[in-house]
Amino acid sequence: MRIASLVPSLTELAAALGLAPLMVARTGFCVHPAELVSAIPKVGGTKDVNLAKLRRLAPTHVLVNVDENRLDTVQAIEAWPAAQRPVVVVTHPLGPEDNLALIDQMVEVFGRVEGVPSRAAALRREIEDALAATRPSQFVPQRVLYLIWRDPWMTVARDTYIARMLARVGWQTLPAVEGGPHGAARYPVVHGDEPWLAEVQQVLLSSEPYAFGPQHLDSARALCPRAQARIVDGELIGWYGPRAVAGLRCLRELAGG
Repeated sequence: MRIASLVPSLTELAAALGLAPLMVARTGFCVHPAELVSAIPKVGGTKDVNLAKLRRLAPTHVLVNVDENRLDTVQAIEAWPAAQRPVVVVTHPLGPEDNLALIDQMVEVFGRVEGVPSRAAALRREIEDALAATRPSQFVPQRVLYLIWRDPWMTVARDTYIARMLARVGWQTLPAVEGGPHGAARYPVVHGDEPWLAEVQQVLLSSEPYAFGPQHLDSARALCPRAQARIVDGELIGWYGPRAVAGLRCLRELAGG
């Protein structure tokens, strides 16, 4: 097997399952765990994959995600000649509980690799425990604006992984919209004049994909003058796979549960 991962959290998950020695390609954003992935060749970013380089690396399996990778990237890979065409493993977890199905999917594909089933079972137990410890009824409900970009401001629809992570601690994202199975509507633009901004109690500025820092807090407060504004670790809240365990713990601490 020769595995290419085009998704940072899937790279981390593959490494946690013991598959790092089989990995031949990753994106430049696939940085965890550094000690295992640093020697793996990069093939561009999640949205701008260097397909020629990827093809030269001859993967037998390519890990992708509906939200993070472009459809035309997947279509281009699937159009390679049959002798070079890898198995494209398409993932689309939409909430923290979907990590269990994601692990099962990885076992279905890679379960014949020694050690993968046992590592998957252990990780599955960790996530089950984290989910059991994180239930909305334990927390005070909050109305939240989760910012992922600026110029323009962008946030998340309620049917995204991030929004459903927040909902696990009773924090409901605004606007109260769903974005559908894929596409730009999953990440709405905020113009600054929406009436619902006055209802926001918490503004969370994610550390990724936009690198929000303390210098952006005043702008966020101006957007939602009645809200508390803070920087949060976007990897913990937005990455699925093994990071979901720490992510749910982070949210419990953030919500005071």
